[in-house]
Amino acid sequence: MYKVIVLVSRKPGMSRADFQRHYETVHVPLVKTLVPALVEYRRNFFDPVEVEIMPGAEAPDFDCITEMWFKDRAGFEALTEINNDPVKGMLLAEDALKFMDPAKTRLMPVDEFGGPI
Repeated sequence: MYKVIVLVSRKPGMSRADFQRHYETVHVPLVKTLVPALVEYRRNFFDPVEVEIMPGAEAPDFDCITEMWFKDRAGFEALTEINNDPVKGMLLAEDALKFMDPAKTRLMPVDEFGGPI
């Protein structure tokens, strides 16, 4: 499996509830339709009041930790091709701008270790 983590920030001025609602009810179905290589897709929303910040550390500047799994790197590269597609990519980008702050969004391929204890 090939895993990617995306730190997603909401659009300035948008409430957390509206951000989560749009992500789950509009963007997720769009991604599932346009990205067939996606094997698993999880969104992790957190309550900033519950976040424990260690002394000297800054508060998170993102609102959601998204996890995306692909069968292999080729599956992930298919996502890049979709993002570059003038029609499909535009659909994803236009929707993302409705609820995400692209200047703060970060996508990171990761090596996942561990499992159930």
